[in-house]
Amino acid sequence: MFFAATYSIARRARASLATTLLLAACAGPAVQEGIPELDLGPAIAAPDFPVVIAPALTPVSSAVINHGPRTAKRVALTFDGCSLNASSYYDERITKVLVALKVPATIFLGGKWMQDHPGQLRELAALPQFELASHGFLHPHMTKIPEERVREELRWTLETMYHLIGRQPTLFRAPYGEIDERLVSLAAAQGLRTVQFDLPSGDAAKKVGKKKLIEYVSSAAKPGSIVVMHINRRGWHTAEALPEIIARLRKRGFEFVTVSELMGLTPPAPPSTTASAAADVAGGADNK
Repeated sequence: MFFAATYSIARRARASLATTLLLAACAGPAVQEGIPELDLGPAIAAPDFPVVIAPALTPVSSAVINHGPRTAKRVALTFDGCSLNASSYYDERITKVLVALKVPATIFLGGKWMQDHPGQLRELAALPQFELASHGFLHPHMTKIPEERVREELRWTLETMYHLIGRQPTLFRAPYGEIDERLVSLAAAQGLRTVQFDLPSGDAAKKVGKKKLIEYVSSAAKPGSIVVMHINRRGWHTAEALPEIIARLRKRGFEFVTVSELMGLTPPAPPSTTASAAADVAGGADNK
């Protein structure tokens, strides 16, 4: 059964604290704390690669996933890889922990992040425990930009992933966790289900140390929780805290799953022969 809740003003208000933390999280290590100001207009460069036309995904229902069913002790760890116009970053320690402890996860990646890290993207794609999803292309405030820019952000990210690894995401998390009915509807029209969360870890705040992060996430998790953390080195203590978080949640009887597994969704189809060949060709150039 597909458990989802339609977007509402009330849910957005309850998520205000989480959004504040996400605003800081996606700036990158070299940026001062606070909300980065972005140009809200359409004047940005398209993806810098030869055009590889991705097949259109089947549109889905316009709904928002906030958490999974509360009837089973399963939890989805999710990680955002934010990408601004400046350099983007990657904390490979998080990947190493998840692989060593055999923990599935859903990773929401920006299109610019994928362009900046094609080798790391392919490494993540080669690990079957990871589900790769969309986090927009250049991380604008998508509720404040023109509709055509929203469509470009969504489409460019789909095309970037298809170009680099031969498959497309079917899940989408909005930059800064900011959504409205228009954005959710436009994403659904491109075959993307919008995924929020019910457990913001707070890893973006410098003052949230390893101990507090462990205690909060491991105690606040509920059956069906979707936890949001960061893999772009703005989760200040995420890699340090992650092994103990995993150990404590397992001790509480939780099973780790991807968002699609949590929601009972059909996973994306494997890449076609044509797409795989295109990705292999791209890899020869992009990974140099």
